[in-house]
Formats: sequence, structure tokens, C-alpha cells
Amino acid sequence: MAEALIPTVDLSPFFSEDDVDGKKKAMEIITKACSEHGFFQIVNHGVPVDLLQRALELSRIFFDYQSEEKLKSSAPSDAPIRTGYNTRPQQSPDKNEYLLMFPPGSSFNVFPQNPPQFKQVLEGVFSKLTKTAALVERIVNQCLGLPTNFLREFNHDRSWDFMVALRYFPATESENNGLTQHEDGNCLSFVFQDDAGGLQVRMDGEWIPVIPTKGTIVVNLGDVIQVLSNKKFKSATHRVVRPKGRSRYSLAFFHNLQGDKWVEPLPHFTKGMGKPPKYRGFRFSEYQQLRVRNKTHPPTRPEDQIGITHYEITS
Repeated sequence: MAEALIPTVDLSPFFSEDDVDGKKKAMEIITKACSEHGFFQIVNHGVPVDLLQRALELSRIFFDYQSEEKLKSSAPSDAPIRTGYNTRPQQSPDKNEYLLMFPPGSSFNVFPQNPPQFKQVLEGVFSKLTKTAALVERIVNQCLGLPTNFLREFNHDRSWDFMVALRYFPATESENNGLTQHEDGNCLSFVFQDDAGGLQVRMDGEWIPVIPTKGTIVVNLGDVIQVLSNKKFKSATHRVVRPKGRSRYSLAFFHNLQGDKWVEPLPHFTKGMGKPPKYRGFRFSEYQQLRVRNKTHPPTRPEDQIGITHYEITS
């Protein structure tokens, strides 16, 4: 039942010039999913599955090292971006550790010396996912009925994309075992999870598990697309429920937006449709700062977390 609720899209028609029917079918599935909950899965996406599996294997090896070894890959405390190895603050409900990287060649990146080939494999995955994200962005652009290449030109700076290798610690009986529910603040997110699962999406008031399937990458829309489309397409509400007795490993790639970009509902979805804007405009970096504060200084009540509703026009 759950698997059927999470639509799966075959992207292979987009690697061919002739498969018009296949492209049409894929776009119909994506349009429906994005209009309802912003969540779908992709197969035949152009990222070698063995490369993704290798990245997860090396992540497991790295996260099993002693803390002293992992901390060698942490960014300096005064670094503007906390790349490299990090753990969540003690008071955070998000119990995980992670390794964060920006595009290959970024001066912000800090990579482990060990295990061997970890840096090379992560950079390979990043490069492949960058291409897949560009393809999905182009498809979403078509599904929204925007002018050709509109989103690509709006979001042309790829230097702020980032990828995270994560390890979620096993849940215990005495603590909240889930990552707090949230929406991503970016444009598009891509997740490759191991067989521990745990990813769930909110649909019609219920939490639906996203069952891990070999070779499948999970895609969800972020707040930027929701605002630009004036809520025609939805930013996916999701969470991670940590399994008991075992760690959960995943790779998450974020097709992001340059911080100085101004974000507001596009005229195509307001004036063009005779509808008022549902959000006031904001600078993306401003919103990201509010979201980072959610992580570094978690509010005592989950409902006090800042989300995209902060910019919502209610009257």
C-alpha cells in the first residue's frame, strides 16, 4: 500500500529523443505528485547504483572510526560554512552525525584522509547528482508550464549545492526516535537511503513510509518551488524515524539557491492566473539563517520552529 502511494518515475525517456509517450507519462506522474505532496521516486536516473552503494559503504566505514579520527575532518570553528564532519548539538532532537560537502573543488570542502577513495567517490556521486538535479528541474519547469529554461536561468549558480553523507544513531526506548517533521528550504532534494529505511512523507494527514528499493532515489520539492509557484506545487513534509538497534545511513543532495536571490511568487501564478500572492518576498539567505537557527538553537516547542509560513500572507 505504502509503496503504491509513493509514485515512481522512470526517467529513461528523457535520455532519448524519441520517447514522447514516456516523457508525457512521467510528467503526468510528477505533476500530480508535486501538486498533492511534493514527493516522488526516480529510477533510471543516470547515477550508477554501484557508485551510490559504494558511497554508503565508505560512509559506514568512516562513521565507525573513533571520534578523534572523524574530528580531523571538521571545518575550523570560524569557517563560514560548517563543511566536513559534524554532529548535531546535544539538545537537538536530530540524533545524527554527518559529512557535508559543496561542489568538487570548493574551497569550503574538508575531506577525510581515510577511508581511501572516500573523497573520490563522494565527488563522483556529487557530479552525477548535479546532472540528475538539472534534468529534474527541467522537467518540473515543464510541468509548471513555465517558459523554457526559466528555472535553470533563475537558479543558474551551482556553487551553493551541497551533499551530505549521514548516519542516524539507533533509537532508544527513552527518547524521541524521529527527526522532527519539516520541509526542505531549498529547490529540490534527492535522497538515497540504505535498507534500514525510516524516511516518511506526510500525505492526507498520515505518515507514509518510503520503502527502500534498489536503485531508487527519492525526490522532494522544497520551499523555493512552493513559493515561486504560489503553492501550485507543494514542499514535501517529511521526517526520519530512526530504527531501534541499528544505524541508518543515507546520502542527501540539495539542489540549492544562491543566497542573494530574491524569492517571491512568480507573476505567471499570480497575475497570470488572477490570484493574489500567498507569500511576501524574501532574500533566500535571510530564510536560511532562520532555518539554521532552528538547528543550532532548537525551540522548546516544535511549533515554534521557523518555516516558510513565516512569509505567508494570511489576510
